[in-house]
Amino acid sequence: MNTAYTLLTEFLKECGMTKVGAGSTAVLITFIVVILGTGAYILLYWLLKKLVHRLFRTLRNKRGNRIHIEFLERMASVGVAAVVIISILGWKNVGGSLLGSAAVITGVIGFAAQDVIKDILSGLLISIYKPFDLGDRIELEDGTVGIVESITMRHVVLARIDTLRMVIPNSRINSASILNYSFGDVQRSALFKFPVSYDCDIEKTKKVISDAVKSSPYSIPGRIQKDGSKDYGNIYFIDLSDSALVMAVTVYYNAEIAGEKLKDDINTRVFEALGRNGIEIPYNHMSIIMKSEEHL
Repeated sequence: MNTAYTLLTEFLKECGMTKVGAGSTAVLITFIVVILGTGAYILLYWLLKKLVHRLFRTLRNKRGNRIHIEFLERMASVGVAAVVIISILGWKNVGGSLLGSAAVITGVIGFAAQDVIKDILSGLLISIYKPFDLGDRIELEDGTVGIVESITMRHVVLARIDTLRMVIPNSRINSASILNYSFGDVQRSALFKFPVSYDCDIEKTKKVISDAVKSSPYSIPGRIQKDGSKDYGNIYFIDLSDSALVMAVTVYYNAEIAGEKLKDDINTRVFEALGRNGIEIPYNHMSIIMKSEEHL
């Protein structure tokens, strides 16, 4: 205390206040009160934020990491900060200022904060109606595909396939048409086509492709039989192209599996299986005929 008093006294003398007495003591006391009060409010904000985080962490453990839970946590954090700031300024002063400045506040909301309010309300609607959830794989109207990573009061963060993050305002994504690959628990399906040479054994080729599809950890029995049981998709000989016979199969998979991962695995397995069994995959050849000068 004496050290703080001495330092403040020296500071006041440097500022030209040579007569340091009862007035400087009051300044010192005020200074200490301000420091302690600020520290108390910082501690209060930290404790409240920790409490909010712990409450929502408990809620996540029970309900899972859902989009509405994350949005509510963001709003709660902002609410805690607002409560602490209003407590510092004083409830009565803030209330009087708000009532006395209603026209100014209305103007600010109407012009400067229009987009902010729109994004907050859109985020609230997204969290209530849940057209997508955290971890869902969605496709935007411009063809962008990615995984919903997080949501704030202003934007949604989308992790694209190339690992880049795309930040989209809540108001934009709320009004857009979205293709949700993870919506519900309904299984998905994808059609694969494989060209093979004309001289291949068709039945053998069908079996090779079928075995490769069934060996994939991502494919599941999804074709419903007449007796109600499920089986893998049949292999069909669907076309005679200019240079190949075209085989096709529908592969069924669970909604949480990314389509790119399934396509990579199935194409790799079928390509390698065809090669091991001596079944040629035709491709275009170019023949170049070089004429010698003596024939020119």
